[in-house]
Amino acid sequence: QVQLVESGGGLVQAGGSLRLSCAASGRTFTTYGMAWFRQAPGKERDFVAAITWTGGNTYYADSIKGRFTISRDNAKNTVNLQMNSLKPEDTAVYYCAATKSRANYDLLKEATMNYWGKGTLVTVSS
Repeated sequence: QVQLVESGGGLVQAGGSLRLSCAASGRTFTTYGMAWFRQAPGKERDFVAAITWTGGNTYYADSIKGRFTISRDNAKNTVNLQMNSLKPEDTAVYYCAATKSRANYDLLKEATMNYWGKGTLVTVSS
């Protein structure tokens, strides 16, 4: 089993920045691809960003490309999401997820995630 715990959410004004972190415990963290998803009020959960288990490739949703950066530190068993130039439409609960899949395209799919954190709320005010 793998446990994922997100942190770093909060209230920020439009144009501001936040850094989310996901701490992993249990199985070896380095064997999993990692991703961030988010769920806005009244909406379905959507893909945000992902990073391969090697850290060699990253993927981003078009809606956040150029503003968010995903990274991982395998030595610390953490994955991070740096969020800049935040917009009100970024308001959502952000979830950290992990997959055993070695296929890079599976990192973008909610259905391929094997483990999920409980989420951290990000609220962006105008």
